[in-house]
This record gives sequence, structure tokens and C-alpha cells, in this order.
Amino acid sequence: MPKVTVNDINIYYETYGEGEPLVLVMGLGGTLEWWFLQVPALSQHYRVVALDNRGSGRSDKPDIPYTMEMMAKDLAGLMDALGIPSAHIFGISMGGMIAQHFVLLYPQRVTTLILAATTAGGAHSVPPDAETAKVLFDLDRMQQLSPEERFSEILPFIFSQQFIEIGQPVLQELATRMSQHITPPHGYMRQGQAIMGHDTYERLPDIKVPTLVIAAEEDRMVPVENSRIIASRIPGAELVVFKKAGHGFNIELADEVNRTVLDFLRRHRAGSQA
Repeated sequence: MPKVTVNDINIYYETYGEGEPLVLVMGLGGTLEWWFLQVPALSQHYRVVALDNRGSGRSDKPDIPYTMEMMAKDLAGLMDALGIPSAHIFGISMGGMIAQHFVLLYPQRVTTLILAATTAGGAHSVPPDAETAKVLFDLDRMQQLSPEERFSEILPFIFSQQFIEIGQPVLQELATRMSQHITPPHGYMRQGQAIMGHDTYERLPDIKVPTLVIAAEEDRMVPVENSRIIASRIPGAELVVFKKAGHGFNIELADEVNRTVLDFLRRHRAGSQA
């Protein structure tokens, strides 16, 4: 299995396609399997690299404090190991937080930035409602549930009710993929602690690369207002808000998301003046 030693850990990754590199960074507790509806479309045009963040999936899961800067440096180390000097960076949720720190640390290594369902954190962020926060961060309950039970419990907080009713084949495939590489509670907790320390609000105006911010109207985990805040703070950022979808809109509205992302990337290819 493809792994590289980065900093103090082994990072698991997969690559697909050829062309300009496009790195996919997933969110809290998620593994690269969550990109299964993006990879086929994006890898037709780009060299797609997807990874499991520290604490998740097949990457190492040290039980030590994590920070977003630490995970951004993991990403830089992976790109170094793969001989990628710069790339398009696409992060979802916590992955979008990692992406923000990455571009602030290594602006010369980012061709474009795509921030999905994410937040600038800190005092200016809009938190989830109390019910959602409890489901997200009740670690004691999480440890009492099987992976299947956990997946069923969080479904209404990730997807719209309409998709839960009509998207069962896709959800079953996602559940099957997820069940193969479970993120342990301590990895989830350490990533959650990193999220609590995340705050880029004051530094967002320093981001100068072409940026696309995408969000969903019915996102309960990271309310859409967070994306509006980010887009208002990054010079020239584009904002696209998808209707009638939840936090997992990359799965719920996969075709629409893929078209939006590919259109943005085509307009901002490496070396382009667009």
C-alpha cells in the first residue's frame, strides 16, 4: 500500500490520473474513501492525490496533540515525497481548515485553493446547533456504537432528508467503503482538538491565490454563513452555494460539485493569467 514517512508518521495516499497535481484533503474522521465520487471525474483531467490525514484511516494515529499547522506540514511532506512542488488544493470541512493553513504557510506551493463546507474558526465562526455538536463530539457514545450504528446516527447531520430517502445505493456504497478503514476514537478526538484551535480569520486577506469557496444551504455541521465569511475575507474569492443539500454535498450533489470544481480549475490552470 502506498505510504510515505512524513515528519513523525506514515501517511497513506492514493494517486489517479495524469496532469497538473490536484490534492484532496478530507475532513474530521474521514478517509480518502469519501472522495469516491470525485476521483473518477477529476482524475480524467488532473493527477489526483488523496490522503488519509494523521489520525484517520490507514495513516498513523499518534495519540498526541494535533494542530492544523502540523497537518498542513504533513501535506507539505507528502507533496515533497511525491515530487510535487505546487498543486491545486481541495479541502472539505476540516480538510478545508488544513488547506487554509497550508496556503498561509506555503503560498508558493498552491496553484488554486478550493474550500468546501469549512470555516475560518475562532470567534468569528458560526457553530453548529447544540444537537449537531453533541453528535459530533460525544466521544463516550461514539465508543459504545458499532461503525454501522455510528454511520446511521450521523446520516441526518451530513445529508439532507431527501437524499437519505433517495440516495440509498450511494449511501450503502459509502458505508461499505468506510467500514474497511475505521478512524479510532482517539484519532477523531485529536483531530477535533485541532479544529478547536483553528482560527485563520485575521490572516485570510493574505491569501492571494485564486480561491473557490463552496457550501450547501442545509449544512448543519458547518453552517453556510462560515463560507460567506471566508469568501468575504479572501481577495477575489468566488462563492458557490448549493441548494437543498447538507454537509456531505460532495456526495449528495457529486455531478454538480464536480462540474463546478472542474470549471474553476480550467479557468485557473498553472501558468494561466485568467
